[in-house]
Amino acid sequence: MAKRIVSFLFVFCLVLLSCTEQDKKRILFDGENMTGWSTEGSVAALDSVIRMEDTGKITLKNGMFTNFELLVTARTVDNGKGEIRFHTDKNGDGGYAVALNNDLENSQWWTKTGSLLSVRNLTKSIVKRNEWFPIRIRVEGKKIEVAVNDELLVEYIEPAHPYRTPENRLQILSNGTFSLRSTEGAIEVKSIEVTPLKIDKTLIDSQLAEAIDESSDDIIKLHQANFPVLDYHVHLKEDLTLDLAKSQSRRYGINYALAPNCGIGFPIQDDAQVLGYFNGMQGQPFVQAMQGEGREWPVTFSKEVRDLFDYVFTDAMTFTDRKGNRTRLWMPDEVFIDDEQEYMDLIVEKIVMVMDEPMDVYVNPSFLPVAMNDRYDMLWTDERQNKVIDAMVRTGKVLEINNRYEIPHKSFIQKAKAAGLKFTFGTNNSNSDFGKLEYCIRMMKECGITAQDMYKPKMTE
Repeated sequence: MAKRIVSFLFVFCLVLLSCTEQDKKRILFDGENMTGWSTEGSVAALDSVIRMEDTGKITLKNGMFTNFELLVTARTVDNGKGEIRFHTDKNGDGGYAVALNNDLENSQWWTKTGSLLSVRNLTKSIVKRNEWFPIRIRVEGKKIEVAVNDELLVEYIEPAHPYRTPENRLQILSNGTFSLRSTEGAIEVKSIEVTPLKIDKTLIDSQLAEAIDESSDDIIKLHQANFPVLDYHVHLKEDLTLDLAKSQSRRYGINYALAPNCGIGFPIQDDAQVLGYFNGMQGQPFVQAMQGEGREWPVTFSKEVRDLFDYVFTDAMTFTDRKGNRTRLWMPDEVFIDDEQEYMDLIVEKIVMVMDEPMDVYVNPSFLPVAMNDRYDMLWTDERQNKVIDAMVRTGKVLEINNRYEIPHKSFIQKAKAAGLKFTFGTNNSNSDFGKLEYCIRMMKECGITAQDMYKPKMTE
């Protein structure tokens, strides 16, 4: 019995030692020693910092990691951009790439810091240029997490059969080493450390059961095609809390632009409340939009406060009709129709007038009241569509393709594209169950909308 106990303790100690060694943190760069790294291109170590410029690259020589937590402290210099790659070969090629990109001016605005490139691209950077930040990449089984400043931004589970284009065929979990590189301008790194992880094999089975089937998922196909994946029109309403919005955005791989309703009688009614809202949104991973409500919003809020948002949108669903009645088109008891054709002309007239308001995006476009909506295609004649589109071109406005109401219809979108208008995809949700931009993506395919046709928010820091 004593021998059996001793033997058991010996085996237990070996297992414990193995686990301890497996989970032990390794310092890969501490501001001094680069002997474990190979370098390529413009790489310099100065003042305890590695600086990579243009296509400068460092690759860890001796390392073969499968499950790990990698922690890097980095910064982008001015508009410099770079990548952290993992599961690469000895030359630093292949595997997955995580973006280092805080450039607000680049035309490709949807691959910001923390993006799991071509798989979960991010439209919002929560850190600034020339600012040091920690970025954590964790691979555990089939799950990849990316966090910046301790804010979890990516939570991706690779399915058994991931969708990949030929160009991205090497973006598959396996094992390999780490590589850091600049892709434009300069990036700097002052510390790199890794902790290998040991996992229970049953974890992978549970992860695969939770993974999205990418064979039928349009969202991964947009990311793989380098198309910006942003729902530009999301409200924190009903059960959609801030935390649920973050979780759902990570789960689906859709970036959200949060839009508080701003106007008389709405949650935000003056400049002071806008400032309070922004104080509560510091460091949050969302594009910020303003929805101007009613027709009074341009004088209710100062230009300085409106300019805090990444963009401003409004619709033309609220107006005063020719008899002086306050009208909200989505409220049947506020819609008074004597002559349907005349009422349709009134709607078009009000839309054209709204284009002169100081907003960027026209949302819920071409909306018709319930009493008229079943004749949408008949009432929205070519002449009426052209009047609205001409007004949008004249004032430089952007057209939303609305997922909730499935408007505007295809002919309107085709005319808008031919006229050179930019687009947004938006839902105008009423709760957390608002889908995955299905109508918007269908119209994108049928109308040939490209990444260059999508509106670029101004992206404030």
